[in-house]
Amino acid sequence: MPVGTAFHERTFALCQSLNYREWSGYYTVSVYEMHHEHEYNAIRNASALIDITPLYKYMITGKDATRLVNRVITRDINKVKPGQVIYCCWCDEQGMVIDDGTITRLEENKYRWTAADPSLRWFRQNGLNMDVQIEDISEQVAALALQGPTSGKLLKSIAEADIANLKYFRMTSGRIAGVPVDISRTGYTGDLGYEIWVPWESAVKVWDALMESGKRFDIHAAGMLALDVARVEAGLLLIEVDYISSKKALIPSQKYSPYELGFGRMVHLDKENFVGRSALVQQNKNGVSRQLVGLEVDWTEVEAGYEEFGLTPVAPAQASRVPVPVYSGSKQVGPV
Repeated sequence: MPVGTAFHERTFALCQSLNYREWSGYYTVSVYEMHHEHEYNAIRNASALIDITPLYKYMITGKDATRLVNRVITRDINKVKPGQVIYCCWCDEQGMVIDDGTITRLEENKYRWTAADPSLRWFRQNGLNMDVQIEDISEQVAALALQGPTSGKLLKSIAEADIANLKYFRMTSGRIAGVPVDISRTGYTGDLGYEIWVPWESAVKVWDALMESGKRFDIHAAGMLALDVARVEAGLLLIEVDYISSKKALIPSQKYSPYELGFGRMVHLDKENFVGRSALVQQNKNGVSRQLVGLEVDWTEVEAGYEEFGLTPVAPAQASRVPVPVYSGSKQVGPV
């Protein structure tokens, strides 16, 4: 049965719709009002506060921390400096994607790693015989996404941290309402945004401070429906929707390589050996037979089709998580 996150007592009070979903064992708000329009508009025109606590979070430390990270992910972590965040994926031995997430290099040999699926066993398997400590901190650290064009001004007004000089995919440490926090200029919306990493026991204090100061920036709490629309518009992938983890695939065709998902720029074949490298070398050499792409729809043709039957075209306001078959003539060429 799901449980509430560290922010549940605040999000529950705001959730007029009582529309929830389960995310990694937690109650997560789908939409606060009866429709997600105001929440989506907050992401695009003001500031939106999104509870992303259910993400799996791991702390990697020790002499061989960098060695472990580089063995698992396809990117070269040696190119990443302390204070920098990267988006990356990791693969199985056949070069098929297991998961994707962000890694923050906190110190020379200290990393905070986020994942959509549980990854502790996989990380520990690859860390055998290494001088490395892998800790699941998912229930110790709460997280918020503050997204939207006024989010930077809001943070500058409240956070005791260098927000003004915080570059894209970088992080800084500071305080909000006296609570020590890490703030990264990252997000899942394609808009200006930040993610705030908070000690679990002090989460509500940070939420209250952001919501109180955010009133003059027209802040709104936002749920997953609004986030889905923003994510799709930005072309950002979601596991179990846009692709399936190779660990959960039932048949080979459900597995995807980084090249098929458009992650080729995140595959650094010239670095030291990593899980799946041999298979990815062959894929890079031979190419792949399918690839995830963006589709552009000519709306005038859609309108013409409706007019033919005397109907008014209506664009869906909600992003679909259910795949729909796409045809070229009579041949199915993939799902969308």
